[in-house]
Amino acid sequence: MDTKKLTLAAVVAGVAVAVVPWLLPTGPSAGLDAARFLESGSLAWGALVVFAGGLLTAMTPCVYPLIPITVSVFGARKAEGRGRSLALTTSYIVGMGVVFSALGILAAKTGQAFGSMLGSPAVVMGLALFLLLLASSMFGAFELALPSSMQTKLSNVGGAGLAGAFVMGSVSGFLAAPCTGPVLTGLLAFVAKSANTTLGATLLFIYALGIGVPFFLIGVFTVRLPRGGVWMEWVKSVLGIMLVALAFSYLKDAFPWARDTVKALGAQVGQVPGAVIAAVLVTVGVLLGAVHRSFKEGARDFGFKAFGVALVVGALVVRGGALDARPTGELWVRMGLQQRPVAPSWQWHHVMPAKTATFDASQFEQVLAAAKQEGRPVLIDFFADWCAACKELDRLTYPSTEVISQAQDSRFLTIKIDATNSEDHLDALMEKLGVEGLPTVAFVNPDGTVLTKPRVTGFLEPVPFAAEMQKVVLQ
Repeated sequence: MDTKKLTLAAVVAGVAVAVVPWLLPTGPSAGLDAARFLESGSLAWGALVVFAGGLLTAMTPCVYPLIPITVSVFGARKAEGRGRSLALTTSYIVGMGVVFSALGILAAKTGQAFGSMLGSPAVVMGLALFLLLLASSMFGAFELALPSSMQTKLSNVGGAGLAGAFVMGSVSGFLAAPCTGPVLTGLLAFVAKSANTTLGATLLFIYALGIGVPFFLIGVFTVRLPRGGVWMEWVKSVLGIMLVALAFSYLKDAFPWARDTVKALGAQVGQVPGAVIAAVLVTVGVLLGAVHRSFKEGARDFGFKAFGVALVVGALVVRGGALDARPTGELWVRMGLQQRPVAPSWQWHHVMPAKTATFDASQFEQVLAAAKQEGRPVLIDFFADWCAACKELDRLTYPSTEVISQAQDSRFLTIKIDATNSEDHLDALMEKLGVEGLPTVAFVNPDGTVLTKPRVTGFLEPVPFAAEMQKVVLQ
């Protein structure tokens, strides 16, 4: 690759890693509630909201990495005609829909949100292994293909391509789980209450169709891409890097020690410095050969590419950790390069359960009793480490001046409850308080009454969130 073009591409990649994560949404917000329409009997409007929620979910970081997978399946191959591409893409979307329907109904019947399965290390290990295998294929370690005997058997029903697309679509349903948002959680609650599995399967399939819209567009229209050239190897390298980073992201959230390490790293560097460091690492990694070099071109290229890929993946991990950190990094404060902010900051009075501990229902009741005795309203935030919208609340809503001022003026007692791992006492509390999905922010008024309204389910901007808090003290 020409040196000037390589330098430009490296700089663009670095800037994109620094800026794009701030611009991406994490899923449908609190205002998109399909269950409200469904419970009122407006099935058509409810189905439309479900579809729209799926479409918004497709625009989130949990799903963006899946779109290149679709490109690799439907675009980076010999063009076989628009009809063939349409069949492959449809098979991909149907695979996603089947998994959403089956697992969604199962989740509704067990009373748990679909995404909570990502709290299981076994499930996450399986997904991470699948992603790393795909990444290895993108780097040229092997070509994804079914055994010849199975290809022969499948040829009568459309070929191995259709089956492979179906399988990839099935896995995509799991990977989209952290960004499913309140649309799916409300939908699951509705299915559980109605006990109508046919209706539930249909609505969940509609949700998957919404997620599948961009896949459909890309799968159908990228079939006309140029057939070959070195550009295709570069694209595959980018896809491989994204898949490796995504695998590390899922592993991080599944294992507390890894999650805590990344969080600590983010806290040390801070939000903005972390973005700058990640941008520099990505730029250097691309210049070294993370994209344009090949693992097959000798030991020298292998070493440069491996080091470049490691730098880019490390940069993405740093960027993810810094994204939810405070603007000021602890490292720079200790070095005297930055000062701690003097403005008020958001504080959690209680975080339950503590690390490596189990949830203590009696402790929770004692905290509520003390708040009632003092005449203080209570804010209870239910979150999980796999929940993308929960992180967006922590990053954008709680640190805002509007929310902090409202909490201080109204003397809110704040409680954060970690629902990453299912526990009997915690599940009982969530059922008692009517928590149907994550994130959920429940409120208790000063006389100790748990309120069903106002309540926040999903991400909410700072100003309307502060308005919901104000309603608590006005009741």
